[in-house]
Amino acid sequence: MNDPLLSRFYGVIPAGGTGTRLWPLSRAAAPKFLHDLTGSGSTLIRATYDRLVPLAGNRIMVVTGEAHGTAVTAQLPELSAADLVLESEPKDSAAAIGLAAAILFRRDPETIMGSFAADQVIGPVEVFQEAVREAVHAAATGKIVTIGIEPTYPSTGFGYIRCGESLGVVGAEHAQNVVEFVEKPDEDVAKDYVDSGEYLWNAGMFVAPVALMLQHLRENEPELAAGVEKIAAAWDTDQRDAVTAAVWPTLPKTAIDYAVAEPAAAAGDVAVVPGKFTWDDVGDFAALGRLNPASDAGGMTVMGDGARVYVDDANGIVVSDTRRVIALIGIKDVVVVDTPDALLVTTKDHAQQVKGAVEALKAHGEVDVL
Repeated sequence: MNDPLLSRFYGVIPAGGTGTRLWPLSRAAAPKFLHDLTGSGSTLIRATYDRLVPLAGNRIMVVTGEAHGTAVTAQLPELSAADLVLESEPKDSAAAIGLAAAILFRRDPETIMGSFAADQVIGPVEVFQEAVREAVHAAATGKIVTIGIEPTYPSTGFGYIRCGESLGVVGAEHAQNVVEFVEKPDEDVAKDYVDSGEYLWNAGMFVAPVALMLQHLRENEPELAAGVEKIAAAWDTDQRDAVTAAVWPTLPKTAIDYAVAEPAAAAGDVAVVPGKFTWDDVGDFAALGRLNPASDAGGMTVMGDGARVYVDDANGIVVSDTRRVIALIGIKDVVVVDTPDALLVTTKDHAQQVKGAVEALKAHGEVDVL
């Protein structure tokens, strides 16, 4: 479908975080977005890029850590060097998305950016793309637009978006005003949210005019805004490296939700388009089990080229990066992740607690396995 507004659209992929709940598969040097976690033959960042190409063409920017620059370039060889933004240290999503907005604004102040994390699994792709098209049309009216996910169960692991009245925008028939963003609720509150039909999951997807994004960043985080705009002024010059090295470490660390989305919603500047696609942020090994069908009738999912797994009256998920034989007998909902230098054994019910193990290892100086 020919859509003139899409000529203003630029995709931005923040690729940060180490995915500590997927340790020891995901590490600081090889975070989850660089892995194929769905058995599709495509890594998460490659799949994210490919979803955006029909909408943005080659107008796609990636923001990631310096340590991942080579790997990202290898996985996305068509990515322009001018569109690879490397962070010397993690500064959270407001700095990453804010810098992307500032660079794009200097190139073309009419740009509408769309920010989509590198580590999400989405389908069907066509339904996602239609939601983004609607979001672009709504954003063109002067809104920061988030794509909210229709909840399938009362999750306590996600933030929620409370929806208001319809915007009545041509080309964005499903767009609604956002009343408020709410933090991760407890189970009873989450159930009330889902039953009410007024709430969507906050997936952290934002489509917005870069000028409006920067306006709210200046109002709410002036120091951060000044810093990213200083870097952006030097970005397409030979001063890029020097200015970035001097300014980036001084930037405050905060999330885009706090810096822009929540105050903009309070000001009436945020809209939402419901996403009727499936969405998973692959937050832990239980999610991997959902995304990858069991390899045998007994319900055991096995991942890893050449994995050697023996199963007798057991189910769960095994991820193997070694040639070691793994035998599982009489055990239910097990999670086994075997790598050359670290072994994780837990259950799906305890998958969220893997992050605690990583924090404990870090505290004890066992950083060689992180």
